[in-house]
Amino acid sequence: MPDVSAPVIKLVRRTTEPVAAQTLRSTAAAVISFSAALMVLPAQPAPLTAPLTALLVVQVTLYATLTTGIRRVNSVIVGVLIAIGFTALVGLTWWSLGLTIFTSLIIGRFVRVNEFVPEVAISAMLVLGVSQATSAAWHRVLETLIGAGVGLLFNLLFAPPVWTQSAGMSIDGLARGMGRMFRTMGTEIAGGNLPFPHAAARLHEARRLDHDIVEVDASLRQAEESLRMNPRVRQGLLSRVVLRTGLDTLEICAVVLRVLTRSLTDLAKFRTDEPLFPPDVSAGLQQLFEQVAEAIESFARLITTQVAANAEQAEERLTEALAASRTTRDQVAEMLLEDVQEHPRQWQLHGALLAEIDRILDELDLDKRTERLIQELDRRSVELNERHPRLAALRRRLRGESGTERQPAVET
Repeated sequence: MPDVSAPVIKLVRRTTEPVAAQTLRSTAAAVISFSAALMVLPAQPAPLTAPLTALLVVQVTLYATLTTGIRRVNSVIVGVLIAIGFTALVGLTWWSLGLTIFTSLIIGRFVRVNEFVPEVAISAMLVLGVSQATSAAWHRVLETLIGAGVGLLFNLLFAPPVWTQSAGMSIDGLARGMGRMFRTMGTEIAGGNLPFPHAAARLHEARRLDHDIVEVDASLRQAEESLRMNPRVRQGLLSRVVLRTGLDTLEICAVVLRVLTRSLTDLAKFRTDEPLFPPDVSAGLQQLFEQVAEAIESFARLITTQVAANAEQAEERLTEALAASRTTRDQVAEMLLEDVQEHPRQWQLHGALLAEIDRILDELDLDKRTERLIQELDRRSVELNERHPRLAALRRRLRGESGTERQPAVET
């Protein structure tokens, strides 16, 4: 295979990213709506309201388009109607502009456009500024409908991209960051001593994981939305639940990691003139931390892997890492017990250290993972059936199920 330069690889990756696809889709929808408006209204000035509406309607995900598209159209039409009234009565002056904005913002609260209230005033200002007659303003309404129709149709025919890859990369990055922290702490402990400033630095680093989790959560929310009602995706509900519960597990592990670093920091604070652990315990903890890091990273690969064969490999690696971690943990526990019997000072911190490792291994356990997935799928199924009982009943009739049987997870 011939060598490919790094810039070419980078360019190919950029062109295949959802951002690039969304940019092309928005541009195409705007151009098509503009062309359609020109054909419908050939004698009018440039119908820029049509492509503007198409840009507003074509969202990043199909679910967002269908749920917010109607509110966007309502906000634009209400703004246009308000501008029509002011244009016919008083025309454009400084005080009529202010009164139009004020009226648009007030009425926008009552027409249930929610977060698009400012767009009511924006649409009114656009029409008030360019419309010289009432008929021209009504043409703006038609342009808006054309743009909205093209935007909705465009998203139905060309489904928006799925953002699971970027969410998976964010989750994987979070797991790798936690793994680096474990390996760094293991290396520092194996060096014979863990100075208090280094331990405190690890504690601050663990606290900063909260900011990383917030960013990963935002990326995951976008991915979850892109899976909903997307014809490209099968079993979208299952994919959303796998990613969400996986992030919840990593978040719990991050909290426990922060507590673990606090235990090590307290231990380093009291033991300034002696090694933190004996050499054999230090070597065991380094090995244990390495195995826990491998388990966390394998867990992230498991929940973000799409291909079945790769998922099996990730599950095998996670199983091996958990088994090795538990074995090493028991060995370290025996060595720590002997050390505590000889030097009983701060014995409670040794116990806390082992308890925190146990919590992380328990959260990553495959059986607990499966149980959590089943519970979450059942909860989502009950919620969806209660929210749409007629749809659930229709699905059961089509599948020939009785009303007393356990209801399956509803895909959405």
